[in-house]
Amino acid sequence: MKRRNIILSIVSALVVLAGTSCSGVKNLQKPELELPAHIEGQTTDSLTLADVDWWKVYSDSALVYIISETLSHNRDLAAAGATMERLNELYGLTASNFFPTIGANAYANRETNKYYHENDIVDPEIGLNLTIRWEVDLWGGLRWARKKGEADFLASVENRRALRISLIAEAATAYFNLIALDNELSIVRRTLYTREENLKKAKLRFEGGLTPETVYRQAEVEYATTAALIPGLERRIEVQKNAITLLMGRFPAEELKRNNLMLEEPLPETIPVGLPSTLLQRRPDIRAAESSLRSALAAVGVAYADRFPNLRIGLTGGAEDNDFANLLRSPFSFVVGSITGTILDFGRNKRKYRAAIAAYDQSRYKYEQTVLNAFREVDDAVVTFRNMRQTTARRRDLLEAARKYANLAYAQYNMGVLNYIDVLDAQRRYFDAQVGVSNAVRDEYLALVQLYKVLGGGWQDSAGR
Repeated sequence: MKRRNIILSIVSALVVLAGTSCSGVKNLQKPELELPAHIEGQTTDSLTLADVDWWKVYSDSALVYIISETLSHNRDLAAAGATMERLNELYGLTASNFFPTIGANAYANRETNKYYHENDIVDPEIGLNLTIRWEVDLWGGLRWARKKGEADFLASVENRRALRISLIAEAATAYFNLIALDNELSIVRRTLYTREENLKKAKLRFEGGLTPETVYRQAEVEYATTAALIPGLERRIEVQKNAITLLMGRFPAEELKRNNLMLEEPLPETIPVGLPSTLLQRRPDIRAAESSLRSALAAVGVAYADRFPNLRIGLTGGAEDNDFANLLRSPFSFVVGSITGTILDFGRNKRKYRAAIAAYDQSRYKYEQTVLNAFREVDDAVVTFRNMRQTTARRRDLLEAARKYANLAYAQYNMGVLNYIDVLDAQRRYFDAQVGVSNAVRDEYLALVQLYKVLGGGWQDSAGR
């Protein structure tokens, strides 16, 4: 009786101490962030491009199909989903630690002893018992472990969303690069046809004595130079196609459906980017970093709780006898409470606690850096998109001027006003201008892809997509 009173007194003292003690995390420094009032160069409109579903932003039917297949079959995204499921189960495991462990044991044995100068002794025993064990969460270690498991799970959810955004952007980027290469190959082939016609005419004029051999050889060089571009472009197209099929979780295919580059269809003049607070809510990488910070905070709480003794309570009850007939008439019970802790560990637990604090600070700095990087990416993307639009407009003007220059030079060459070298120069400029417009339009679409990505667009699960 006296021993039981002593144990109860010790337990009561531990409970009071646990309720009044420092949690071990209240002095940790919070992230220091002073968000700007608005994103550079934008109004304070709460609307953002990220509110638009990805299949509405990328309305090209072939691209919508590619992205849908990527989100359905990409192996990296599937692995991220498996990671999320694993951490969800582990979170459930930490939550179950609050409940007791219940075990059962049924046994039967027969012991025979033959001692010197004594008769045989037969000692049968049959038993059935139930055991309940429970750890009292005095210092909050189990609560912090549950919070850590929850934060780790939420971080995995956001990491999967971030990967989803990246895959959408990667698929769109690869697609626009592919159709730009298709367009460039078409330009080269049209130019090659022109070069071939020029070569035929130069040969006839040379053989007829109307022009020197130099003009004929120049036409040959221009034709060969243009023809040499085709194998490289065909190789780049195949490599880009293979990159897309890999994203879609497929082996390389003979053909991949795609449409033409929309050279004449202008993109919107301005893109709404929303408020800074909206960016924090929509960027999964920021939300993942925030969850990782909460996980590190919980780890500090766990490390702090590990420095103190643990209280465990056990209850065993059942029946035990030497035959089945009297088994239920022979009940027994056993209750045990234990307080275990380290008396001297030479600072091990204290160092673990300090290491957990350092890990928290590391996560805090990482979170702050993630936020800063997000705003830098948005500002870069806004500037890039605006400048790409201006570049495309200038390239279109250049294309029109080069086209007129080429036509005029060829007409004046036929009239004997210009040399053939001037015609070649005009045609080269026109060829470069065509490729330049194609690449400028491609870069404008790529800038839109990047802007949509950095604003956090595309993380929503799409019904039917």
